[in-house]
Amino acid sequence: MKHITRVIGLMSGTSVDGIDAALVEITGTDVDLKIELLASATYPYPKTLREKILAVCGGQAIAMAELAALDDAIACQFAIAAQEIQRGNPPAELIGSHGQTVYHQPPNNKNYQERAAFSQQTPGVLTDALGYSLQLGRGEVIAQLTGIQTVSNFRVADIAARGQGAPLVPKVDAYLLSHPTKHRCIQNIGGIANVTYLPASQGNWLSLVCGWDTGPGNALLDLAVEHFTDGRQTYDQDGSWAASGIKSDALVELLLHQDFFEASPPKSTGRELFSADYLNYFWEMGSNYNLSTADMLATLTELTAASIADSYRRFLPQMPDEVLLCGGGSRNLYLKQRLQTLLTPVPVLTTDEAGLNGDFKEAIAFAVLAHWRVLGIPGNLPQVTGARKAAKLGNLHIPLSSCC
Repeated sequence: MKHITRVIGLMSGTSVDGIDAALVEITGTDVDLKIELLASATYPYPKTLREKILAVCGGQAIAMAELAALDDAIACQFAIAAQEIQRGNPPAELIGSHGQTVYHQPPNNKNYQERAAFSQQTPGVLTDALGYSLQLGRGEVIAQLTGIQTVSNFRVADIAARGQGAPLVPKVDAYLLSHPTKHRCIQNIGGIANVTYLPASQGNWLSLVCGWDTGPGNALLDLAVEHFTDGRQTYDQDGSWAASGIKSDALVELLLHQDFFEASPPKSTGRELFSADYLNYFWEMGSNYNLSTADMLATLTELTAASIADSYRRFLPQMPDEVLLCGGGSRNLYLKQRLQTLLTPVPVLTTDEAGLNGDFKEAIAFAVLAHWRVLGIPGNLPQVTGARKAAKLGNLHIPLSSCC
């Protein structure tokens, strides 16, 4: 019999809407990987904690003592999620925690160039500055609170190898969602949207897998809804509000000529670009087109859909036979409809229809990445992230009860 490992995957994305927890049984290693989802749930952050996280993501200055306290507060919430997801289920042997991203600076943007210039003028500093990505929610705290060995800080090993540190799920997608005859795109739509292109799994197919962040997912839409409702709503249910408006194709076309969308992969992004400042820029541009509130939401929805479709046509080796959506944006019916229209005749489905839960796919992926870290299996795909080599991802934290 093959060894079975029970792993909890924990994930909170750029939408900061809560912690997704998935308890899975994993059989096999990579080529023979199989997973069974035993339990899944989303645990919302306390309101004040979510507001603090969003403020820090938005660039609010914070003292080191406050940052340390925030780091631990997030870790405690992740530990609570891990404990809750096990209730009524067999205990887990391992936790894979992505943590909460509060800053992501890939090695090809303006801030990177400024750091590189500073490095060249400062003795003892790297002359070739690396990217930088910060996830809060210390893995060592989660391990001690739960008593379960925990893998966290997944992005740093890829960044140290000169990669973007994102996206990290394509190798997991490859082994769980590839098809022997169909070319697939696995399109995650969280706060930021990212794609994995999976060629038909024949021959040397893994080396042909590619992926990148396509641009905004729900981040701008959610910010806009919160703004328009004075915080009473945090998202557009089913996209119904946006569906009542009239999109501005001219404004979307203008936005798609911005540097990020035109840059070739490898590439990744986050709230540092698609932020409140970006939304303010969008308001200013929208005023030139006399857009109503609903029109603005329709146009932001169109930006997400159009940036996905545009990136496929720009950067894929060929258009896929089908697209499988996952993430919160896959439940936005209007967004899914617009994406289907823009990608016709390619069918737009969900990963649920391929046997993998779309709401918790990212959490499942970090459970698998933790499993691979313990086995010593590299988790990144260098052709996706731009890393110079494959790397074992994550830092392993052993609870005191296990090491004494």
